[in-house]
Formats: sequence, structure tokens, C-alpha cells
Amino acid sequence: MKLAILFGGASYEHEISIVSAITMKKVLSAEEPLFIFLDPNHDFYLIPAKKMKTDTFSSRAYKSEKRLKVVDGGFEYKSLFLKEVYSEVRVVNLVHGGDGEDGTLVSLFDFYNIQAISPSREASVISYNKSLTKLYANSIGVKTLPYEILYKDGIRRVEEINYPVILKPLSLGSSIGVSVVEKSEELDYALDEAFQYDDRVIVEPFIDGVKEYNLAGAFTSSLQLSRIEEPKKEKILDFDKKYLDFSRDEVVEEADISKELKRELISNFDKIYLPLFKGSLIRCDFFLIDDEVYLNEINSVPGSLASYLFDGFAELLKSIEIPNNDKIAVKYNYINKIQRAKG
Repeated sequence: MKLAILFGGASYEHEISIVSAITMKKVLSAEEPLFIFLDPNHDFYLIPAKKMKTDTFSSRAYKSEKRLKVVDGGFEYKSLFLKEVYSEVRVVNLVHGGDGEDGTLVSLFDFYNIQAISPSREASVISYNKSLTKLYANSIGVKTLPYEILYKDGIRRVEEINYPVILKPLSLGSSIGVSVVEKSEELDYALDEAFQYDDRVIVEPFIDGVKEYNLAGAFTSSLQLSRIEEPKKEKILDFDKKYLDFSRDEVVEEADISKELKRELISNFDKIYLPLFKGSLIRCDFFLIDDEVYLNEINSVPGSLASYLFDGFAELLKSIEIPNNDKIAVKYNYINKIQRAKG
């Protein structure tokens, strides 16, 4: 079973997905995976590994490569004199943002019986929408910060959360459109920025200097966890720093934390991951506030698949257990019974 890295997509995080895929070329060089690019028009292209460079995409040179069609069990290339089928593949969903994280692509995979390392439709819907993420986390006993939702055509006022606050587009990652607002007079400008990317904005209290810890994992025969990272950041991890973060390929050091905190972070990750996220590799970002662990967000398709947090990443990727989709046997018993009754 060959790995196929699927990247690109139609979202504000399209370019970041390209950067992640180029990093995967280096991380998985020994595996020689296929690279399948999903362009903004939703056309699939098979990109040779030697052409996995940023200018292949920015110059639109990818359009001269083999254009693939989705078929049952995989992908197909067909020309006047040639037909190639790529069916023995395990697709790795590396499409950040819409398409890859909102459930669109995993629905396509399910429909065409394609094996994919990806969050399920249900997991995608929950993790893509930050308010649904909070509802899910709270329902399983994982704490989150209080929040309010503001709408593009609604009241532009924070009602219950004290300033300073942090604003985020409700369904977007990579710190795009994120602002820290110190006082109410600054709110309109920050909302105008965020509403460029989403019609809904989530508002949370901003706590300067809060401790943050990142933990990733996936299920093989059991839950396999990464190192715990304490990311270095200034006020917030802004887009430029996070963009560079997507190109990381060197394994980071384990955070210097107590055994008690490590157990608490792992316990929270376990609650979030199982069973909803089986078949995917996710990263959860946590805050530590007054010795209590809070979920910040679930990264269902993390940058570079959080490869920098793992030893033996390639082996882990090949070993992730993908849940089976049971096929429904259609027998037409009901229709046949009706036909017999009608004579």
C-alpha cells in the first residue's frame, strides 16, 4: 500500500498546504510517496517528486502534469493511448482548511471507497467549527475558555467577556484573521479584518503570557502519542511565524513539565481523540491557566502532520488504523414483496 499525499484545495490555507506537502517530501523521502495536488478548481494532478517546489504551483506549471480522475478505490489517469490506475494507495489528507478539514474530501473518499488518513465527516464538522469544538469538549469533560459569537450582519459588540479579547474567524486556522483587541474602540477594525474570511467570529478572553502545550497522536493498535511541545511565541503565534511552522521537519524537544501535568494533558487528548478521531492524526493545543488544563483548539490536519513531534513518523503514518466502512447489502426484498402482492 503506497502513501499518496493529497494537498492544495480551495481554501485560504491553500498555499500553506503546499508548504506542508513539500516538507512531507523531505520527511517521507524513503517512502517515495505519490503527490496529488488538488487545485482551486478541484482538479487533481499527479506531481512528480522532483517538481515538488513552490514555483510549480505559483507558475501554474502543474497544469502540464497528469490530470487524475477519482474512481472507485483510487485515482485514474487516461490519455488517448494510455491508462494508469492508482488503486493500491493510502491517501494522506494534507489539505488544510476548507475541503480538507470541513468534511468535503473525506466524504468523497468514503463515496469512492478510498482508504484515507483523515478525520471522519463527523470529526471534521466538529473540529472545523470552533464553537462546535467547545461544545464537544465540554460534553466529554474537557475544559474550554468562555466565548461569544459575533455575526457579520449582527451586533458588533462584546457583551460578557472583559477586554482584552482575541478574535478568530469561526472556521479557519493558521492564525489567519486573528487579532488581539485591547479595548472596545479597537473592536470594529479587528472585526473588519476577521470578517474578510468568515461571516462568523469567535471572541475569547485573551490571557497574555499563558502557558501553551501541543500534543499530537494517532491510533494504530493503540493510541500513539507524540512529544509534548511548549511552543515559543510572543503575544500570539501570528501568521508569519505559523507559516514557517508548517515547514518544520526537525523533531522538537520534549517540554520540561511535571509528571502530573503530562498525565493531565494526555488524559485530555485521550478523551478528545477516542473514538471520534480514529483514522486521523491530529494535534491538540492546550492552555494551562491557574493549574487547570483548557483546550484551545483541535488541529484535525496539522501543519506537516505534526511530524516534528514524533520519532519514527513514517512508520506511524503507515500503521494508522483506518476504520472500515461497512457496505450495505441491498436485496430489494421490500420491492419484490410489493410486486408479488400486486401480482
